[in-house]
Amino acid sequence: MAYMSRRAFIGLSSTLAAGTVFGLGACSAPSANSANSQQQTSATEASQAEASGSASSSVASLTAPSQALSFDVEAGKVTLSNGVEMPTYGIGTYILTPEQAAESVFWAIEAGARLIDTAAAYNNEEGVGQGIARAIDAGLVQREELFVTTKLWNNGYSEDGVNGALERLGLDYVDLLFVHQAMGDYLHGYEIVLQAMEEEKTRSVGLSNHTNAQFVEVISALGVAPQVAQYECHPHLQRHAAQGFLAQYETQLESWFPLGGKGNTQVFLEDETILGIAQAHNKSAAQIIERWHLQEGRVIMPGSHNQDHIRENTALFDFSLSDDEMASIRSLDQNSAYYGMVGSMSQDVLESFGDYTFEA
Repeated sequence: MAYMSRRAFIGLSSTLAAGTVFGLGACSAPSANSANSQQQTSATEASQAEASGSASSSVASLTAPSQALSFDVEAGKVTLSNGVEMPTYGIGTYILTPEQAAESVFWAIEAGARLIDTAAAYNNEEGVGQGIARAIDAGLVQREELFVTTKLWNNGYSEDGVNGALERLGLDYVDLLFVHQAMGDYLHGYEIVLQAMEEEKTRSVGLSNHTNAQFVEVISALGVAPQVAQYECHPHLQRHAAQGFLAQYETQLESWFPLGGKGNTQVFLEDETILGIAQAHNKSAAQIIERWHLQEGRVIMPGSHNQDHIRENTALFDFSLSDDEMASIRSLDQNSAYYGMVGSMSQDVLESFGDYTFEA
């Protein structure tokens, strides 16, 4: 089934057929259960959600996705709106060299992780692919058991950009393909990832670091909501309003830097509230934060090149947090981003992307 080109998109009353596992699922009208798992919304986020409400109503006539989002905490998986199953935890590879990425990916798979996240702008897709190939060759896993994610930068919004990512990874397809940032002609970028899904080069699509307004702009122009959206999300930036907004379209929120990211993780690992909960469960502070994310219904992929930490990051299913403990961590929310969107990123973060350009 062909998706709707934005150039051919005439009216929002047009509809799209529900897709197969590799197919396209159209965006939905706000659903009755869209408020599930949204708690303790901050005043600032609440105002953002209210501001986005009128925009979201403009796409309410579009066809619903093939099924509702279904997040299973204990099974460690979420069934996306197009029927694809995604692991709820795995490993991120931002700032890892290709050599480090190859080792970390192998260690993560060895420890039981099945979700692997990379991006063209990380300059380590080849290393990620090597780690995957090593794990498969060692008999640890089959390709079909893995969920591999990559992202297109603004200079890769093309068929060549998609094919280049697959070539670097050494894969025939990925399981999730993002538009990395709302930069350049990101509407065309989203066209490209939808085309890749139609051509079975990816099983699902996503938007990373797009505001609510940009999200609505994209799905209004293309007629298809992403299965996943990535945002910075941690105890100081909990994204409850964003999660509620995405739920209107059965879009799963995935947290990058769930532990705060390099230079900020220690703030949480030394937090008295988190340490107290960790002591009660005989777990590390990192495990408490990761379990909290999962019970909030968010996918996580903490990055590391420490084998012990990677093993620890997969040991999240032999304990659970009480309602009171969940509320205690929610109370830490400051609606404070350490990295933010491209326009607010610090220069050192921007420079970490190497030769990748930041075209407006």
